[in-house]
Amino acid sequence: MANKLAAETSPYLLQHAENPVEWYPWGEQALTLAREQDKPILLSIGYSACHWCHVMAHESFEDAEVAAIMNAHFINIKVDREERPDIDQIYQTAHSMLTNRSGGWPLTVFLTPNQEPYFTGTYFPKTPRYQLPGFADLIPRVAQFYHEKKPELATQNSQLAEALKRTIPTSSNVLSANEKTLKLAFTSLESSFDFEYGGFGSAPKFPNPADITLLLHQAKAGNKRAESMALQMLSAMANGGIYDQLGGGFCRYSVDARWNIPHFEKMLYDNGQLLFLYCDGWQISKNIRYQQVVEETIAWLQREMRDKNGAFYSSLDADSMDANGHSAEGAFYVWQPADLKKTLTPEEFVVASQCFGFDRAPNFEDPHSNTQAWHPYMVRPAEQDEIVMLMSAQTKLFEARAKRPPPGRDDKILTSWNALAIKGLARAGRVFNRLDWVELAQNAVDFIRENMWKNQQLLATCKDDGSGNANYRAHLNAYLDDYAFLLDALIELMQDNYRAEDLAFAEDLAEALLADFEAKDGGFYFTSHTHEMLIHRPKQGYDNATPNGNGIATVALQKLGHILGEPRYLQAAERALKAFDRNLVSNPAACASLAHALQEFLTPPSIVIIRGKAKQMVVWRNAIAQHYYPHHLFFYLDETWDKNKQDLPATLQRKLTTQVNAWVCQGVVCSPSLSELQLLLKSLAL
Repeated sequence: MANKLAAETSPYLLQHAENPVEWYPWGEQALTLAREQDKPILLSIGYSACHWCHVMAHESFEDAEVAAIMNAHFINIKVDREERPDIDQIYQTAHSMLTNRSGGWPLTVFLTPNQEPYFTGTYFPKTPRYQLPGFADLIPRVAQFYHEKKPELATQNSQLAEALKRTIPTSSNVLSANEKTLKLAFTSLESSFDFEYGGFGSAPKFPNPADITLLLHQAKAGNKRAESMALQMLSAMANGGIYDQLGGGFCRYSVDARWNIPHFEKMLYDNGQLLFLYCDGWQISKNIRYQQVVEETIAWLQREMRDKNGAFYSSLDADSMDANGHSAEGAFYVWQPADLKKTLTPEEFVVASQCFGFDRAPNFEDPHSNTQAWHPYMVRPAEQDEIVMLMSAQTKLFEARAKRPPPGRDDKILTSWNALAIKGLARAGRVFNRLDWVELAQNAVDFIRENMWKNQQLLATCKDDGSGNANYRAHLNAYLDDYAFLLDALIELMQDNYRAEDLAFAEDLAEALLADFEAKDGGFYFTSHTHEMLIHRPKQGYDNATPNGNGIATVALQKLGHILGEPRYLQAAERALKAFDRNLVSNPAACASLAHALQEFLTPPSIVIIRGKAKQMVVWRNAIAQHYYPHHLFFYLDETWDKNKQDLPATLQRKLTTQVNAWVCQGVVCSPSLSELQLLLKSLAL
């Protein structure tokens, strides 16, 4: 018998719909039941690509004995952290406060009927193991604590509520963060950088896109050390096993310091961000490997992650079926020598072994089966006379791998993660003159506008109903990240191919940010003013795996404010910087996205308007794309805009002549028109 999850859109929740656990989705039905029965809540938060979520599900949630104990003592609520990042953010923070340990997934939280957490953990085994208590034994004890220790719980809950309040920054009346703050951010990143293998800290290592962005901006300002750090990290990831050397795309993180063994799940948000960072890295270095990574990652997005109507799915699982029919992490990606020799010619095997490390000791072991295997990483590039041989080997291995049971795919569509992919595709299309990539980005924007923009409000998640008729169910109020990331992506996309509907959409998003998310003392809450009441309303400025919504909202509002000459957007951005001033001053490296916003507040971005016939502007586009201009906005307006002036804001209107002309504007001051490409490039280099 299905529980209450059967009607949900989340593939993760649907994976649990046949559990013997009486799961409820988060909502009024479950919360009311807990209050009426004075029964505590067992909240389990995870996501479909999470390996340990699957382990706990198989051990406990699919077990009738454990389920009976859970059902007897708790109202059980299952949450997909990707659909409900608001809930996940609150209870991850609470877990950290209650245990003084970092969280993760699965997150297991025991709540009072009023949603107050009183005991938390992450993965619990069914029986005692890994120095953890057995889940079946733990459940009745935690329930008993709720019923017998209510005075103690009331005190703890009051203290936790006060601690959560203290996470909301206190706004400053002045902005004391300045150029010294940006230098301090770099110094802090430098102090934690691994100059041997690239990246920050030791294992496990994460891509840290916001930090790479900060380093690249510092490189543009002339910091050669920052440039070296950013390029070393990009190269290490591109050559490591965190990158899929056969099929393209990046895994979530590396479990070792050398980037060679990943946690095998592939997330859309990582790949969207890394796309535009490798474009930026190529503009600085002209490293052909970076271009190859961009091409292969986009090919993977098209092949495995794209909905037929243009949007992108969320993730690929870390687990898949191995040769013995058992679910195992990395089974789809790793190799045995016998399989390699069966697939390749002897000559191909020798080259592939030397380039991908197959001739070294096995570098992967399944912790459940203790099976050793080889996961490819780039030990060395192919020599000139080996390139054809290696390409042939890659093709054969890719085709052989494709016959294996594939990892599960989470095919829900998230607005915020699609926005990151849109930005990456738009940047790649412009840098490498690929109009087909720009079209991919435009199609994804059009999908969101058609299916996830209702009554002047964004929705957070969407999924095909499976009918084959392209019927999508979109729901859940969108979050700050959805609005901020999409606004940022639209500004990126308009620099490829300006569309009036994209600017109109951007203005609508900006207005919604100000009306529905801005705090009275500046900055933006993670949830809108009309969102359901939870025990806490986050407003934070630190970056995580995705950039911080306050930082990106501030960057995007400043850019849009300058594009349109709209002071309200610029004023809101300044209020946000003041709201997080103390965070920026005390720990700027943790607020890399806000540091980007600060940099463009101190020195506003330049707007470059280029008018000419489409064919004439191609040479200009290609020449400009060779260079890294992180603080410039480019608008290419061809002859069609003489007929559609009403769709151009006054700030972008310029007269078309018989030749290509460019104007460089900063604030309200624009240069005289430049009709020679070299003069423009010289001007941009200043």
